[in-house]
Amino acid sequence: MKSAHTEAINETRLRVRYAETDQMGVVYHSNHFIWFEVGRVELLRQLGFSYRDMETKDGRFIAVAEAKCRYRSPARYDEEVLVRTQLLNVRESVIHFGYELRRVADGTLLAEGETTHIVTGPDMKITALPEKYLKVFRAAIGKRNGNSLERTSHKR
Repeated sequence: MKSAHTEAINETRLRVRYAETDQMGVVYHSNHFIWFEVGRVELLRQLGFSYRDMETKDGRFIAVAEAKCRYRSPARYDEEVLVRTQLLNVRESVIHFGYELRRVADGTLLAEGETTHIVTGPDMKITALPEKYLKVFRAAIGKRNGNSLERTSHKR
């Protein structure tokens, strides 16, 4: 696990696909949670590891315990959306992420949300996050709180 980037914020761009819209031509509400997941996975990658490795190499899963989304403005087919994901808090067996979805063309806030995850083992019992992950998460949060935010963008 390398940690060249220790920023607690990631920005990922995606384009709304036709299949993600409803009869009114706007993005169906549940897709926002899928986009949150895209951002979360990219943030972990930016921090130097993959969620897949957490599962396969360390037997740790981060199960969603709570998810919230506040819808502000509709997103439509073929618009480019910026998914801004940040690590808000981490404890031994709990990780808390925050999200913003913005229209790239004009910066309009489309939605904001949060997810809280519990760390489990393969048996789905709560367990501690290995120290190597805690160390990276805590360093990233410390860097964010120290006002040295450099955002890394990824296009999808």
